Amino acid sequence: MWKEFKNFIMTGNVIDLAVAVILAGAVGLVVNGFVNDIMMPIVGYFAGGMDFADMKVVLSEAVMAADGTVEKPESAIRYGAWINTIINLIIVGFVLFMIVKSYNKVRAPKPKPAPSGPTQEELLAEIRDLLKKQ
Repeated sequence: MWKEFKNFIMTGNVIDLAVAVILAGAVGLVVNGFVNDIMMPIVGYFAGGMDFADMKVVLSEAVMAADGTVEKPESAIRYGAWINTIINLIIVGFVLFMIVKSYNKVRAPKPKPAPSGPTQEELLAEIRDLLKKQ
Protein backbone atom coordinates (compact mmCIF):
# COMPACT_ATOMS: atom_id res chain seq x y z
CA MET A 1 0.00 0.00 0.00
CA TRP A 2 2.83 2.41 0.85
CA LYS A 3 4.43 1.74 -2.54
CA GLU A 4 1.23 2.69 -4.42
CA PHE A 5 0.88 5.85 -2.31
CA LYS A 6 4.52 6.79 -2.93
CA ASN A 7 4.09 6.23 -6.71
CA PHE A 8 0.92 8.34 -6.68
CA ILE A 9 2.70 11.21 -4.90
CA MET A 10 5.77 11.02 -7.14
CA THR A 11 3.68 10.97 -10.32
CA GLY A 12 1.78 14.05 -9.21
CA ASN A 13 4.98 15.93 -8.44
CA VAL A 14 6.57 15.03 -11.78
CA ILE A 15 3.48 16.12 -13.69
CA ASP A 16 3.32 19.39 -11.72
CA LEU A 17 7.00 20.00 -12.45
CA ALA A 18 6.53 19.30 -16.17
CA VAL A 19 3.58 21.69 -16.36
CA ALA A 20 5.56 24.35 -14.49
CA VAL A 21 8.53 24.04 -16.87
CA ILE A 22 6.30 24.29 -19.95
CA LEU A 23 4.43 27.28 -18.55
CA ALA A 24 7.67 28.97 -17.52
CA GLY A 25 8.96 28.64 -21.08
CA ALA A 26 5.76 30.07 -22.51
CA VAL A 27 5.65 32.92 -19.99
CA GLY A 28 9.33 33.61 -20.69
CA LEU A 29 8.62 33.99 -24.41
CA VAL A 30 5.68 36.29 -23.75
CA VAL A 31 7.66 38.43 -21.32
CA ASN A 32 10.65 38.61 -23.68
CA GLY A 33 8.34 39.76 -26.46
CA PHE A 34 6.75 42.31 -24.14
CA VAL A 35 10.10 43.68 -23.02
CA ASN A 36 11.76 43.75 -26.44
CA ASP A 37 8.79 44.90 -28.51
CA ILE A 38 6.88 47.18 -26.12
CA MET A 39 8.90 48.25 -23.08
CA MET A 40 12.34 48.84 -24.60
CA PRO A 41 11.08 51.16 -27.39
CA ILE A 42 9.25 53.20 -24.71
CA VAL A 43 12.35 53.31 -22.49
CA GLY A 44 14.47 54.19 -25.52
CA TYR A 45 12.07 56.99 -26.47
CA PHE A 46 12.33 58.57 -23.02
CA ALA A 47 16.10 58.04 -23.05
CA GLY A 48 16.50 60.26 -26.11
CA GLY A 49 15.70 57.79 -28.86
CA MET A 50 18.53 55.37 -28.14
CA ASP A 51 18.25 51.61 -28.47
CA PHE A 52 19.90 49.90 -25.52
CA ALA A 53 20.68 46.79 -27.56
CA ASP A 54 23.04 48.86 -29.76
CA MET A 55 25.02 50.26 -26.82
CA LYS A 56 28.53 48.79 -26.65
CA VAL A 57 32.16 49.54 -26.04
CA VAL A 58 34.24 48.43 -29.02
CA LEU A 59 37.55 46.90 -27.99
CA SER A 60 38.78 46.24 -31.53
CA GLU A 61 37.15 47.23 -34.81
CA ALA A 62 36.17 44.67 -37.40
CA VAL A 63 38.66 44.15 -40.23
CA MET A 64 36.99 44.12 -43.64
CA ALA A 65 38.47 42.53 -46.78
CA ALA A 66 38.51 44.30 -50.12
CA ASP A 67 35.49 42.30 -51.31
CA GLY A 68 33.38 43.41 -48.29
CA THR A 69 33.61 40.23 -46.26
CA VAL A 70 34.63 40.33 -42.61
CA GLU A 71 38.16 39.04 -42.07
CA LYS A 72 38.15 39.64 -38.33
CA PRO A 73 34.90 40.44 -36.46
CA GLU A 74 34.79 43.29 -34.00
CA SER A 75 35.31 42.62 -30.32
CA ALA A 76 32.93 44.60 -28.16
CA ILE A 77 31.41 44.69 -24.69
CA ARG A 78 27.66 44.81 -25.33
CA TYR A 79 26.44 46.40 -22.10
CA GLY A 80 23.18 47.52 -23.78
CA ALA A 81 22.09 43.90 -24.18
CA TRP A 82 22.89 43.43 -20.51
CA ILE A 83 20.67 46.41 -19.60
CA ASN A 84 17.87 44.80 -21.65
CA THR A 85 18.39 41.56 -19.75
CA ILE A 86 18.22 43.36 -16.37
CA ILE A 87 14.96 45.08 -17.35
CA ASN A 88 13.63 41.72 -18.55
CA LEU A 89 14.58 40.13 -15.21
CA ILE A 90 12.80 42.86 -13.25
CA ILE A 91 9.63 42.45 -15.29
CA VAL A 92 9.72 38.63 -15.05
CA GLY A 93 10.28 38.86 -11.29
CA PHE A 94 7.34 41.23 -10.91
CA VAL A 95 5.06 39.03 -13.02
CA LEU A 96 6.03 35.91 -11.07
CA PHE A 97 5.55 37.77 -7.79
CA MET A 98 2.02 38.74 -8.84
CA ILE A 99 1.22 35.19 -9.99
CA VAL A 100 2.46 33.63 -6.73
CA LYS A 101 0.71 36.28 -4.65
CA SER A 102 -2.63 35.67 -6.38
CA TYR A 103 -2.14 31.89 -6.20
CA ASN A 104 -1.49 32.08 -2.47
CA LYS A 105 -4.56 34.26 -2.01
CA VAL A 106 -6.72 31.68 -3.79
CA ARG A 107 -5.13 28.73 -1.99
CA ALA A 108 -5.20 30.35 1.46
CA PRO A 109 -6.81 28.01 3.97
CA LYS A 110 -10.25 29.03 5.08
CA PRO A 111 -10.21 30.25 8.67
CA LYS A 112 -11.70 27.68 10.97
CA PRO A 113 -14.48 28.89 13.21
CA ALA A 114 -13.45 29.36 16.80
CA PRO A 115 -14.29 26.32 18.89
CA SER A 116 -17.58 26.99 20.52
CA GLY A 117 -17.39 26.63 24.25
CA PRO A 118 -20.27 25.86 26.55
CA THR A 119 -23.14 28.31 26.54
CA GLN A 120 -23.87 30.58 29.47
CA GLU A 121 -26.74 28.37 30.58
CA GLU A 122 -24.53 25.28 30.60
CA LEU A 123 -21.91 27.06 32.70
CA LEU A 124 -24.55 28.22 35.20
CA ALA A 125 -25.99 24.69 35.41
CA GLU A 126 -22.48 23.32 36.06
CA ILE A 127 -21.90 25.87 38.83
CA ARG A 128 -25.27 25.02 40.35
CA ASP A 129 -24.44 21.29 40.32
CA LEU A 130 -21.04 21.93 41.94
CA LEU A 131 -22.68 24.03 44.66
CA LYS A 132 -25.25 21.27 45.37
CA LYS A 133 -22.44 18.75 45.90
CA GLN A 134 -20.85 20.86 48.64
